[in-house]
This record gives sequence, C-alpha cells and structure tokens, in this order.
Amino acid sequence: MARRENPEINAGSMADIAFLLLIFFLVTTTMDVDSGIPKKLAEKQPENQEKPLIKEKNIFQVSINRNNQLLVEDRFMELKDLKDAAKKFIDNGGGTGNPMPGKEVGTTCDYCKGERDPASSDHPNKAIISVESDRGTEYGTYVAVQNELLRAYTELRNRLSQEKYGMSYDELEKAFIDSARKDESLRKKVEDIKDSYPQIISDTDPTNVQ
Repeated sequence: MARRENPEINAGSMADIAFLLLIFFLVTTTMDVDSGIPKKLAEKQPENQEKPLIKEKNIFQVSINRNNQLLVEDRFMELKDLKDAAKKFIDNGGGTGNPMPGKEVGTTCDYCKGERDPASSDHPNKAIISVESDRGTEYGTYVAVQNELLRAYTELRNRLSQEKYGMSYDELEKAFIDSARKDESLRKKVEDIKDSYPQIISDTDPTNVQ
C-alpha cells in the first residue's frame, strides 16, 4: 500500500500578513497620555540675587506631614476643605496689588468677592500658596493637594470670565485653542483672566514635617 504524505501548509506569506496586521494596529490604535499637573516649574535663581520682600499675610502655608495630614496655616484641615480655604485666601482683596498690565501703579482688586480682611492677602497677584511636604509624604497625597489648589484657581477664573465675557475660562481657552491660537481678541481675553488670577504656587524642598 502506498504511503500517504500529509499535505504541507505553505506558511511563506504568514510573516507578511503578521507584519501588515502589526502596522494596521499601530496606525488605528489610540493611546491614552497622562497629562499630569499643568504647572510650570520655577527657574533656579542666581545665588547673588536678592530675594523679594513678601508680607507674611500674603503667604498661604500648606504643609503635608509624613502621615499625609494637612496643616494649613498651622491648623489641621481635611483635603475636601482645602479648595475653599485657598479660594478665600486668593480672592480676599484686602489691599493693593502689583501693577497690572497697562497700569503703572498697583490698585485694589475691584473683581474680588472676598472679605477684604486686612490680615489676609492684599491681591490675587500677590497671594502666594506655599506647599511643603515631608520626605515620607505619599505621592498620591501630594498630587491630590496640588489638584485642589489648581481647582481653586480654575473656579475663580471661570467665575470672572463668565462675568466679563459671558463664558467660563475653560470655554474661553478652548475657543482660543480651536482658533489655532491665532485669534488675538481671544488671546487678550485669556491673558486678562490669567493676569487677574495668576497661579502662584511655590513648592519647597521636602523636609521633615512633624
């Protein structure tokens, strides 16, 4: 009886097919990109440069200890209360600010809705939020604190933009981006809101926070 041979499968083109499939998935697959915290790090200043004099009342001190507890102005505070406390400090408007664009001297904040407490910040462009963390602080807690502080600025900007231009700052910024950043009218409005509530968050080097 003649021996039957098993038919062979021609796999010569399998590599080509696999390569084409790989290219197809690379082209059509979308990948999520983590945006992170939108903050611009401060540049290192020359050692011989004089440090500006800052009133203590214009500094909002936030400390995170090794147990991930928040100390705000030397008092313990829950994370959920941080945003409102920061907004109250930034929007206080208790004095005169730094000169705004187009003005030679500083003026009072005519758009602030705060209590105008003379013992708190003078103006949003003078209000500094200082964040200090411990070497043992969890990164997730640090990010959550930064997120709450940025939310405070976002809500203040949205409110002012809505009052002045009839749309939130988020919508205003998106419209400017959609114009390929070429609409000068939108650019001026975006810069106006940013100058009114500049994000001034200072991070100190991690220390041993008790």
